Amino acid sequence: MPRRRFLVLPLLAALLASVPAAGASGSLRILVVRERGVGTPTLVQPYLDRFVANAAKQNLWDDAKGQYYQTRAAAEGFIAAEKPHYAILPLPVFLDFRLKYSLEVVGQVDVSLAGGQQYFLLSRTATDLAGCKGKKLSSDHVADARFLEKVVARGAWTLADFEVVPTQRPLQTIREVVAGRADCALIDDAQMGDVAKLKQLSPEAADLRPVWNSAKLPPMVVAAFPSAPTAERLAFQKNFDKICDADTRPACAEVGILSMNLASAADYAEVVAAYGN
Repeated sequence: MPRRRFLVLPLLAALLASVPAAGASGSLRILVVRERGVGTPTLVQPYLDRFVANAAKQNLWDDAKGQYYQTRAAAEGFIAAEKPHYAILPLPVFLDFRLKYSLEVVGQVDVSLAGGQQYFLLSRTATDLAGCKGKKLSSDHVADARFLEKVVARGAWTLADFEVVPTQRPLQTIREVVAGRADCALIDDAQMGDVAKLKQLSPEAADLRPVWNSAKLPPMVVAAFPSAPTAERLAFQKNFDKICDADTRPACAEVGILSMNLASAADYAEVVAAYGN
């Protein structure tokens, strides 16, 4: 089973263990969103449940639950029904939800394999961005045009500059260019790793090259909802940098977690300003 499927699970268990007990009458809900993630919620959720049950026992929580979703619509249903305290969100989802749910940045999760921290235009025939404009562009990222145009492109291009060929899977995006069905591809940093592997397997992929790249973006966000009590949130922030300490660092490394650190709104101010209200 691919390792990236369960990137968030040990993180969630450690996260839950670091938050003070909610109390006999309280409840604690944590939302985890991984759009385009590998592994269905049905497969991931049992692992999530076991982690949360263990954390609840350690922290004397009577009512604790973590929930994993791959779509914003499903996540919003959970928010409406469960009033979660915290969420672990990819940057595009955080920016979309930030004002609507009054989210406060409390930390950030830097993980390998997850992608989304830098974007590239890839081609076999074009030599620069201008060579891709007006041509067929394959991508599995085009559902969120606002994020792409305002945060990723920052004025360098819009989706209207291309003949967009939407794809469903990360590797399919690259293969459309290899097969000549698209002239360029919009991919992220995780997919760039797939390019290197594909070049070793397919001679036709040997001349794939990036012709444009975005600035590097901040990592996944750990955010607090207004439902999180102040004392609980402050204790969470105090303990966050200890989640991957000496005892748990091997487990973090095993699932691709590079670092987990305290963060604030200032760490995301630039992308928030680019995204707009």
